Amino acid sequence: MQYFLNGFKPGDPRIKTAAPKGASADAGNGIEEVDVLIVGCGPAGLTLAAQLAEFPEIRTKIVEREPGPIDKGRADGVNVRSMEMFQAFGFAGRVKEEAYWANETAFWIPDPDCPGTIKRNGSVEDVEDDLSEMPHTLISQARIHELYLDCMRNSPSRLEPDYSMQLRDLTIDTAAVDHPVTAVLERVDPDREGQTVTVRANYVVGCDGARSSVRAAIGGELRGISAYQAFGVMDVLATTDFPDIRMKCIIESSSEGTVTVLPREGGYMFRLYVQLGKLEQDERIADRKVTPEQVVAKANRILHPYSVDVKEIVWWSTYEVGHRMTDKFDDVPQNETSTRNPRVFVAGDACHTHSPRGGQGMNVSMGDTFNLGWKLIQVLKGRSEPALLHTYSAERWNEAKRLVDTNRDWTRATSVPQDASEPKKTGVPVAQEQFHLNRTFTGGLAVCYPPSALIGDAKHQELATGQTIGKRFHSAPVIRLADAKPMQLGHAAEADARWSIYAFAGKGDAGQPGSSIHGLSEFLETGQDSPVVRYTRPEEDIDAVIDFRAVFQQSFRELAHGDMPSLLKPSKGIYGLCDYEKVFCADLKSGKDIFEMRGIDRDKGCMIVVRPDQYVAHVLPLEAHAELSAFFGGFLLPAS
Repeated sequence: MQYFLNGFKPGDPRIKTAAPKGASADAGNGIEEVDVLIVGCGPAGLTLAAQLAEFPEIRTKIVEREPGPIDKGRADGVNVRSMEMFQAFGFAGRVKEEAYWANETAFWIPDPDCPGTIKRNGSVEDVEDDLSEMPHTLISQARIHELYLDCMRNSPSRLEPDYSMQLRDLTIDTAAVDHPVTAVLERVDPDREGQTVTVRANYVVGCDGARSSVRAAIGGELRGISAYQAFGVMDVLATTDFPDIRMKCIIESSSEGTVTVLPREGGYMFRLYVQLGKLEQDERIADRKVTPEQVVAKANRILHPYSVDVKEIVWWSTYEVGHRMTDKFDDVPQNETSTRNPRVFVAGDACHTHSPRGGQGMNVSMGDTFNLGWKLIQVLKGRSEPALLHTYSAERWNEAKRLVDTNRDWTRATSVPQDASEPKKTGVPVAQEQFHLNRTFTGGLAVCYPPSALIGDAKHQELATGQTIGKRFHSAPVIRLADAKPMQLGHAAEADARWSIYAFAGKGDAGQPGSSIHGLSEFLETGQDSPVVRYTRPEEDIDAVIDFRAVFQQSFRELAHGDMPSLLKPSKGIYGLCDYEKVFCADLKSGKDIFEMRGIDRDKGCMIVVRPDQYVAHVLPLEAHAELSAFFGGFLLPAS
């Protein structure tokens, strides 16, 4: 974490200096003008708001129908990809400290020697080795919200949600250039119920759930199927003789259905997902008027011969399984994408819904707006044309489709009777088999964006076989040269909308004049066609748009920071202070050599271009200066 760049400031460094208050956002007649209006304070809305809050020049407003933040319940699983994202926001450490770590998943099946009871059928590592440096964690969604709200409150813009407000009406003037979206917001708090506020926005993002008013306003509709399966979910404090209660468990009975046990943060609470049975084709779970006592009783029948004595129900709910998506995640009809740019977007449950099984809902929702956020920032700051925003729906729709399809298969596998799910050849229950097959997916790491203006081709993929173009940048241990600090390379990136270029040095390259690293550094710093020169504005630090870093094969004791090219030790801020955190070496002491771990060509080296949302955009030779310029020229606008 870096701070004090522009002067010493005591206290918590996470609390940024508040930006001066700008001109009033009142456009007259009581109409408020903003750049981005976010509807909904769920995980998707807060992920987006936390990104935008770092840019006080972007006027952001976020509203929520509820009277305040949630305090319990809802989602609880944070996959490793989301943990990597939290690292960029600066609070992964707090989640790791507070949360339950799902290190192992145990499987229980019917005991063939004792009908009506269950027995343990082994366990498996929940996250495969080197899948990520982050753990799979379980923690309340409310706590995740709180951490995002802290980011917003501590940001230069001091952004706070407006609670007790719902969207009543939304219209788009497709002919207007400035603030073309008009939203009428209605207050729902008792003191001001029915009062309205009109907001004109450049962009609106609907993060307002499965019954999204924003989606409805742009003609979107969730389409799909129902699995006609009902489940109960509850967070409880209880005593039990079930031996694996502090282990994530998938439990299948012979005739009563399934229970998933998810231990929770704090060491005592745990969550139960209890299969309640099939629904008729025209039946809703609400029609059954299920009570919490019935859910507990069903759980005890499945767990027999073990039992759970619930002392306190912290939160509970019922749900029915459905898998649905909307056709498009923005307001532009498919036949108008070449002539019209998006102004309204939907994210999270507003555009895709599915079973909570597999724990992907909150994670994919946050992934939606982590994708959208930096694109909005780039456009609103004049760094890219508005057409860039078409890539949000194009990229995230495909990933949502993958989510819905995989989740449907997973739900089927874990909902059939055990005797029907036993494979004839392997003897491994289908649920257990599916768990093995889907660990990369459930870790959030199956996302792979196809070639586009933002994703290069795979012509040079062999230079870094372990950093797949289109997939997230896979971190690994390194040693920072200037201070010999062991760290994860991926943790150098923050959620600040900057692009990254990681230059991996070839054999014998120590950054000396005539080397490939030196040549690339010199080109980026002074070359006429350099994307750093072309897209960085005169008043900005040299790494404001593209953050350039280098990784060497040698031990940190064999190199000297002072010998590095000047772009790797840039002067920044009002005092021209040196940034000492751009150069890294392989962690030879621990034996975890990033070149070996990530398949980097040792002889040639390479450069890896990484997007602001941590996805690998390109792999290029260190000498491919023209190709690098052409790539960035495909979506960035020259600095004026």
